[in-house]
Amino acid sequence: MAPLTILVASYTDSIYTLSFDPTPLTGSPTLKLLARTPVGHHPSWIASHPSDKSLIYTGLEQADGEVVAIKYGRGGTVEGGDVVARAKSGGADPCTLLVTEDELIIGNYSSGTIATLPVSTSVPYILSPNPWTLSMPFEHVGRNKARQSSSHPHQIIFNPLDQTEKELLVPDLGADKVWRLTKQSDGKWTISGHIDFEAGGGPRHVAARGTTLYTLLELTSKLAVHTFTPLPALPIPLTSLFTLSASPIPDTMIAAEILLPEPNASFPETFIYTSNRNDPHPEGDTIAIFSLASGEGQPELVNEVRTGLNHVRGMAFGGDEDKYLVVGGVEGGGVKVFERIDGGKGLEEIAKLGADVVGCPTGFLWY
Repeated sequence: MAPLTILVASYTDSIYTLSFDPTPLTGSPTLKLLARTPVGHHPSWIASHPSDKSLIYTGLEQADGEVVAIKYGRGGTVEGGDVVARAKSGGADPCTLLVTEDELIIGNYSSGTIATLPVSTSVPYILSPNPWTLSMPFEHVGRNKARQSSSHPHQIIFNPLDQTEKELLVPDLGADKVWRLTKQSDGKWTISGHIDFEAGGGPRHVAARGTTLYTLLELTSKLAVHTFTPLPALPIPLTSLFTLSASPIPDTMIAAEILLPEPNASFPETFIYTSNRNDPHPEGDTIAIFSLASGEGQPELVNEVRTGLNHVRGMAFGGDEDKYLVVGGVEGGGVKVFERIDGGKGLEEIAKLGADVVGCPTGFLWY
């Protein structure tokens, strides 16, 4: 197998390019730094254009939010990226992006706004300097007054159960809701419904399978499960369970990422993987693994893998049949690649780079 390329978002000023070789001619799998592309303050999220994977967008988490377009492939290599466009994000601290063929959709965490910009795969890449914005509703300060004094959109994702890409789901940590947005005839997005969660839960990210929606609640470290139906029907809550075997201390910002890879020939059983941050254990933060063997609506915690990383945030599956999981520690430990074992029920560390090489990794993209 040829080496694989991984792009790394960070809380530094750069996007990193890594090379992961799972099958070198001699020795164990390797993870190497190829390049570092300076782009600006805290490029914490990266997403690629759906029809041009060499075109990457990132958001700069800062009060005067910006988005940046980066073009890879200079000289036939993905090592170096060139910044080819910049624009305002339509708010403060853009922490999540979704790219369509002709639109960049931005979630601005601190200002509670969703914004869009027209984009293309050719110069000038971002076609307007002025984003269209939508302010998310906010009724009252939530139970966690330090984190829920306003709307905080934390992810933008197409409804995974609707392949038409006509509905967006927006987990709002501040409002304890997942907003459901639909596109109108004028091309603008509008709120058409929402899902309510427990007070102080703090919805962060979602995943789905079949007719079931799984929502990761950051502030209570729970996995909430709903039967999910098309609008205008309301989702039906099924259950919720902690993302750790030991009950977490409330409001400690633990649960971070949720992944639900598609089953395949090597991993026919379905598992949900969630990352948990800020564990004082000497072996670092955990990745919790839930089995769906008992049914979509009945996830069961079957394993917790110690990562040796501090403040695990983003992670991403890649390689043939999603065999590998790349994970980073924002506050220590660098970047590691794990291999799925035991049919996906376990993870084994196979390669790593120290924090002195890749600083404050927050998100990943298999190139």
